[in-house]
This record gives sequence, C-alpha cells and structure tokens, in this order.
Amino acid sequence: MTVATQPMTLEEYLNFDDGTDTRYELVDGHLIAMPTESDLNDRIASFLYACFLKLGIPYYRLSMKAQIAVSGKLANARQPDLMVLSEESAAALEGARQRLINHDMPPPMLVVEVVSPQQENRDYRHKRTEYAGRHIPEYWIIDPIAQKVTVLEWVEGLYEEQVYQGDQSILSPSCPNLALTAAQVLAAG
Repeated sequence: MTVATQPMTLEEYLNFDDGTDTRYELVDGHLIAMPTESDLNDRIASFLYACFLKLGIPYYRLSMKAQIAVSGKLANARQPDLMVLSEESAAALEGARQRLINHDMPPPMLVVEVVSPQQENRDYRHKRTEYAGRHIPEYWIIDPIAQKVTVLEWVEGLYEEQVYQGDQSILSPSCPNLALTAAQVLAAG
C-alpha cells in the first residue's frame, strides 16, 4: 500500500517517523507500507541465518533488518529478508545512526528475498534491476509458491541465474561450502 505523500528524498525518508511500528520501503520517492512479514518468510530467512552462522559467517555480518539504498526514478530504499554483509559493508555500518547501506558504502555480499504472494514482479523484476544497479555480487530469490530457489550471480555487469528445485544442491558463489538443497530451504517455511 502506497502512503499518500509528496515524493521524498532518501534523507527525508531516513528521518521519517509517523509514530507507528509500520515498516516502509521508499519506492520512486513514495513510502510503501511493507506488509507484516509472513511467518513463512520469517522462518526461511531465520533458517538461512542459522545456516550462514554454521558456515562461520560472523553474526555481525548477517542482518534481517538492514536496508539498502538503490537507484530508481527518485531515491529508493529496500529491506531484504536477509543480507550477508561483506566485511567492508559491515564496517561501514558500524556506528551508523540507521542500518542503511547507502550509495557511498560497499554493497552487501549476498541479498535474500523470499517471494510473497502477489509480489512476484517486485522480487523477480524490480529488485533484480535495483540490486544489479548496486552490483550486489549475489542475489537469491526464494519462491515458496513456485517451489524454487533462484541464485543470481553478478558476472561482468549482468546477473547470471541458476534455478534450483527439489533435491538439487544450491551452489553459492559467495558461500562455496554451503550444503543445502532447494527442498531444505523451502521446507524451512
């Protein structure tokens, strides 16, 4: 749901407080109220958080609450279901007033989005373009509806995609020691 406001800059968005617990993304300068996270999305993101911890990724490089500034017609900010920060992006966030990776900071190493019903275009098209604009090395689209995990790897200026289903082992360029199948990730939901 779009909140009726005048277009905002990223700075205005960062200072916005309507006195509620509503979470917003900034899309083309407009506040978009984010739906309450579904239990399914939360369980999948939490499962992956635990898996990345087991791989040895330090807790301070994992975030389910950080946002990332992306380019659009105006200023935009997205809040992925899970981010694996690089050491550089984690260091850049240290002491920051808000957990926002702005355009001056290095991008996260990996971004995970869990597709919600009726939101397929947002995750497969819009966010793909926005994350490509930030040169995020790896972007996962986990689709419980279509029962697949799409891993996009940034290669020579474009995302190359690999789709995993069922018992196929997910190959992660950022986490080569990952030992998960698409079915295991989707079953977490």
